[in-house]
Amino acid sequence: MSAGPHTLTGTRIRERRMALSRRQADLARAVGISPAYLNLIEHNRRPVSTELVERLAAELEVPADELAEGREEVRIAALREAAVHPAGAGSVPELDQVAEFLARFPGWAALLIAHARRAGALERQLVDLSDRMTQDPYMLTTLHEVLSAVTAVRSTAAILVEEDEIAPEWRQRFHANLHQDSQRLSLTAQALVAYLDSFEAEGNAATPQEEVEAWLAQGGDAPADLSSDAARDMAAQVQADLLADRQALPDRALLEAIPLAGTPPDPVLMAARLDLPLDLVLRRLADLRPAGFEGAGLLICDGSGALLLRRAAQGFALPRPGDSCALWPLFQALAAPQSTLERAVALPDGRLFRTLSHATRSQPRGLAGPVLSRATMLVVPADGPAPADTLSIGPACRICPRNGCPARREPSILVPQLPVRPARGL
Repeated sequence: MSAGPHTLTGTRIRERRMALSRRQADLARAVGISPAYLNLIEHNRRPVSTELVERLAAELEVPADELAEGREEVRIAALREAAVHPAGAGSVPELDQVAEFLARFPGWAALLIAHARRAGALERQLVDLSDRMTQDPYMLTTLHEVLSAVTAVRSTAAILVEEDEIAPEWRQRFHANLHQDSQRLSLTAQALVAYLDSFEAEGNAATPQEEVEAWLAQGGDAPADLSSDAARDMAAQVQADLLADRQALPDRALLEAIPLAGTPPDPVLMAARLDLPLDLVLRRLADLRPAGFEGAGLLICDGSGALLLRRAAQGFALPRPGDSCALWPLFQALAAPQSTLERAVALPDGRLFRTLSHATRSQPRGLAGPVLSRATMLVVPADGPAPADTLSIGPACRICPRNGCPARREPSILVPQLPVRPARGL
């Protein structure tokens, strides 16, 4: 049997041995290994074969899977995610001891993970509410209606209270207005509360573009199942574009070109060997997601920077439609058409991605027509250490914790802003 490393196996062995008050040398002798080797195992510095785990488990009187199973990997990942949260800025948690912390204090670890997940859920809800408050037409209209009804009720009530002598017919008219305005306020407030309650449904699509994006993420079948006419029309166009791309570059031809394009595969070389436009190759890689491009996503914008297509890469969270990060290489490519920019980027949570951005220009109406620009960015999840020139980006300013970003347009709603102190003498 091959040895399989388990991050916390050694720690669990040591904790169980100490609970039974057994000496390290005695346990090592019982399972047929040296005390020095058992010491390395207990400090998670050596892998443990399946057979050895079974012998240790028998001596420690526990099931073997209780020592060897790797369910703690998920908890370790959750603890690491909590450690890099912006709310903890200024603190330096001991990330190299996170496995030890989980093994020694499982109750505290579970509590910390639960609080971190709850905080994350509340942040997502806050972002959703903030976006709706500033961008949702229905929300803005409903709030205006509420304010209008409140103002009308207050004005009518002020007249009735402050005016001593009001003719009976006018008083009756004011009472009728007050009744109508209060009814309008009640109905509007109920509708607003019901609308706000709907925000609690995670992933609730607010715009046709978000509907289409969710539809694409689920496989992109049956556009007729979408709820709005606009989303159905957009999905039908996306489906037609995907079909045209698949016909222009079939799956087999794309897969055959990948091994000939180096390691990791170079889409520019692939496009040259296939004698096809690079933006077509990038779209097909995001659609097929072959080996080397697993979890890939795609962003396409026009010359104004407006995003025309958004297919999220695995782990690459997208902001609400109409919002984006000015530092995305996608927008830098617009300034260098017909060339390809390769850049490693890192999100605020430390996730690393490889991006390839390419921009084109066209004149569909000939010499007398306008010059149209379009940029495409392929986003591929990456592993390993971040390169020295990695670009720190975010989703959008309003939900990005990077306060020192030179491209920030507005304050983040996730990080408290420090008050600006006036200069001395002012």
